[in-house]
Amino acid sequence: MTKEITPEGIMQLGLGFWGSKTLLSAIEIDLFTQLAKGPLDANTIASRLKLHQRSVRDFLDALVALHMLEREDGKYRNTPETDFFLDRAKPSYAGGILEMANARLYPFWGGLTEALRTGKPQNEAKTGGNPFEKIYADPETLESFLSAMTGISLSAAMAIAQQFPWKNYKTFADIGCAQGALSVQVALAHSHITGTGFDLEAVRPIFERYVAHHGLAERLRFCGGSFFTDPLPRAEVLVMGHILHDWNLEEKKMLLRKAYEALRPG
Repeated sequence: MTKEITPEGIMQLGLGFWGSKTLLSAIEIDLFTQLAKGPLDANTIASRLKLHQRSVRDFLDALVALHMLEREDGKYRNTPETDFFLDRAKPSYAGGILEMANARLYPFWGGLTEALRTGKPQNEAKTGGNPFEKIYADPETLESFLSAMTGISLSAAMAIAQQFPWKNYKTFADIGCAQGALSVQVALAHSHITGTGFDLEAVRPIFERYVAHHGLAERLRFCGGSFFTDPLPRAEVLVMGHILHDWNLEEKKMLLRKAYEALRPG
């Protein structure tokens, strides 16, 4: 029997940005943080978040259909997942990467066809230069970017903290540490270990605030520098998260060589 073909999969993929943008806008307006305080009806949500009555119910019901909210007796509440990962007040907040997707990456992806035709980047380097120089030059953009790195790294950091045999080591350094998500997760899980976060000097106050918020300032320190021009901190374990993919093969080899030189013999 011949299997019937339908356009369903094509349409779901092609129109997937509808659901994506619904979630991103919900994060932008702080809906999940608001609902973390307790269930609310549509009118109260519209009033507190300054949303128009014309669209608020469709918007909230779309989030229910997308399994991002639950609805009962006319009131909306977070799912267990959105309550844990998308409430800004919780240390488990992982929405930074989605904030960046909404404000920064979403417009870049609109230029994909141009990128395919011209080979030119569509990010901050579209007119030339290094995108990281522009990101790190503006404190607000930098903080948003580092929060995004926490969001995209948090689940992996939790797994690394639990699965890697940290009992065999006493020191580690996170190269390109951003806010310090990996450092914090490892230190929280293993009280015997101390760590260093290595990143450009502009990151220091953001890293130190994040670490202090988790009560780990005595065991985690920041070391400012560039992994291109400075030696890497010496430690028993070195970690690079979302680092090597940004650079060409020779630069990758150079970073790995510097990591090897920073590790203790054996």
